[in-house]
Amino acid sequence: MTRPLSTALLCLAAASAWAQQGDGTRFSTDNNIFKPDKVDPTPQRMAGIKAPPGFTVTPFATGLKNARIIAVAPNGNVYLSRRDQGDVLLLRDTNGDGRADGQPQVVASRPGAHGLAIRDNKLYLVTVRELFVADIQPDGRLGTLKLLAGDLPDAGQHANRTIAFGPDGMLYMSVGSTCNACNETNQENATILRFTPDGSSRTIVATGLRNTIGFDWQPRTGELWGFDHGIDFLGDEEQPEELNRIEQGRQYGWPHVVGAGTIYPQSTPVGEISKEDWKAHSTPMVLGYAAHAAPMQLVFYRGGAAPGGFPAEYQGDAFVTMRGSWNRKNPSGYEIVRVRFQNGEARAIEPFVTGFLTDGNKTHIARPVGLAMAKDGALLMADDANGVIYRVAYTGNARRPTAGLMPPAGPMQQQASKGSGVPVAFTRPQTEAKSQAAIVINAPAFAKGGEIPARFSEYADGISPQLAWNAVPNAKAYAIIMEDPDAKPVTPVVHWLAWNIPANVTGLPEGVQEQPRLTSPEGMLQGRTSHGSTGWYGPHPPVGDKPHHYHFQVYALDDMLAVPWGADRDTLLEAMQGHVLAKGELVGTYAQKQKPQK
Repeated sequence: MTRPLSTALLCLAAASAWAQQGDGTRFSTDNNIFKPDKVDPTPQRMAGIKAPPGFTVTPFATGLKNARIIAVAPNGNVYLSRRDQGDVLLLRDTNGDGRADGQPQVVASRPGAHGLAIRDNKLYLVTVRELFVADIQPDGRLGTLKLLAGDLPDAGQHANRTIAFGPDGMLYMSVGSTCNACNETNQENATILRFTPDGSSRTIVATGLRNTIGFDWQPRTGELWGFDHGIDFLGDEEQPEELNRIEQGRQYGWPHVVGAGTIYPQSTPVGEISKEDWKAHSTPMVLGYAAHAAPMQLVFYRGGAAPGGFPAEYQGDAFVTMRGSWNRKNPSGYEIVRVRFQNGEARAIEPFVTGFLTDGNKTHIARPVGLAMAKDGALLMADDANGVIYRVAYTGNARRPTAGLMPPAGPMQQQASKGSGVPVAFTRPQTEAKSQAAIVINAPAFAKGGEIPARFSEYADGISPQLAWNAVPNAKAYAIIMEDPDAKPVTPVVHWLAWNIPANVTGLPEGVQEQPRLTSPEGMLQGRTSHGSTGWYGPHPPVGDKPHHYHFQVYALDDMLAVPWGADRDTLLEAMQGHVLAKGELVGTYAQKQKPQK
């Protein structure tokens, strides 16, 4: 039965809307809100779905309600998350006819179930705040869900976490921003995170990503790519959806810089960082796509000579579901797009499957979300509006590749191991001092060689301890490095980098702000820890380990350093070489005996 048309078109700001702030940024736009009405996917409307010659698009399963993310097991079983229903479904196609057999089975139930990943016969499931894992049983059902992490960042506007295993065997997770454009208070928001498969540790891979739901690894290069959601309310054509090559330690602009380098008019960076400075620290997008199209799951095509597999020319290209706009006059998205790659580089983005917009773009039969490659080489696409999984298969005569592709692990492993396997900074040649004078460091909360109170650890308050040191004659600035050489496998783990502390400052209070630049002390800069955050990251040894030793190092320098905020330890050490007047070290210990409740 066709629902009555109730399309709403609301023009916000009949006159131009202006945004202005103290630094003189000014921007004018007209905003539109238009969401095409949902109608039933009748056979007549489905007949309007278009794909390139030789491809067919047919329903794999229907009546699934809020169908979101798809994961396919090696044996062909299809798992589907349903966010609104809070569960995971199991679907099978045992006779190979391109349609799911019978009714799906509910195999897991968790409020807000969303991201799915499969590895080593286990299914991983992420909700808004929790990460779970369960064994996949021989019949495809799941064993008991085990909680791996229960402290994911609060969600706010973007609650839909997604997960995928990289070629390095690590679990990656997208954690969106809490807002349209703001300075996040939790550094794990607006990021890609990397987890060990057991959930025991995690790091921030990249920041400044508003909501990168779709990400995957280019099968020829092993590099990570993702499609980020642009900021809303900038007009019909701004901000473009961003295709990014995602690399460890990089910052991708949000919320202050968008697209290829456009400065966002409303926000203000913390620490009196200028927008031009923020832009200089940001990595621009590789390619842009229609504003407000809403990119969702991204999959690189790796298939071989399977029955429904794509022609050889598609191998190594990416496919992305575009859920569809609401913040523009003429709809964008509501499609699957193809990202053409050549020699590992993204060259163009073009529509691949269209026709989900109907009745002259006034209605829609699907909002594409989930995307995965089936065992037979076809693509499966989940529609979260009418609850259909569509199967996109190639039935033409073009040559198929003889074998599938597996992305190499090298690039991700090299990024993760950068700076590992070296001595603590205090003993490295870059910190050799010009004099024999020593800096004496005092920490009121713990003695030399003593136990660091729990409140400074990431298991508790996670604040920096108060430190004081003696003044060094002729010093122009001080720097701090704190490392844990007992950590494994990365060693030493960097917990704090700070530099350009003014020469008249010989101590820091407890609980220093965790941001790139400070206004008290004025101009103090902080860098990237091994966790991937900026500023203090407290002790976090594995539960049950013997006490780890944490080396607090203070360096007196003969000059202020031209090192950009957010830099890593090796960049800082390179700049410090030849400028160290004196140095001192204070070592404290910490062990976590009991596993905290999640």
